[in-house]
Amino acid sequence: MPTHVVLDSPVGPLTLVATDGALTLSGLYMEKQRHLPSEETFGALADADSEPFATVAAQLSAYFAGELTEFDVPLALHGTPFQQRVWAALQEVPYGETITYGELAVEIGSPSASRAVGLANGRNPVGVVVPCHRVVGSTGSLTGYGGGLDRKRYLLDFERKTSTSGGVTTLF
Repeated sequence: MPTHVVLDSPVGPLTLVATDGALTLSGLYMEKQRHLPSEETFGALADADSEPFATVAAQLSAYFAGELTEFDVPLALHGTPFQQRVWAALQEVPYGETITYGELAVEIGSPSASRAVGLANGRNPVGVVVPCHRVVGSTGSLTGYGGGLDRKRYLLDFERKTSTSGGVTTLF
């Protein structure tokens, strides 16, 4: 049975979901996110100090403080094999850097699938932790983001600033 918690963050409330009582994160959703599952699928409200939520909360806090550049929480990502390949490749995009949809398609061995990569990117169930915000259009422009372009811009600017300044302090 799924459980969830809601945490405050600099990009608004984040709903964290774990399924089947597992100690793995299966969802991280932003308020008014595109492709947001129905709230019934989030299950019961859990204690934020329980696992995996405490670990994820600590890592998110460190991320938004400019102290963490790579998440290492256990994930349970449910999607098609193609989506799984895209989401795995997203985790390899370095902090503070971007990649285009076309480049990501080449990375996963499907060079003509940039649009399908974009669709899979938009269905990423654990935004921020699996950094789909690091994918941009072929000209470097900000194109779609399930959490909204303002949040994508915030996350990219934040990562660029902290990766070049050695970290900043942001209250979480």
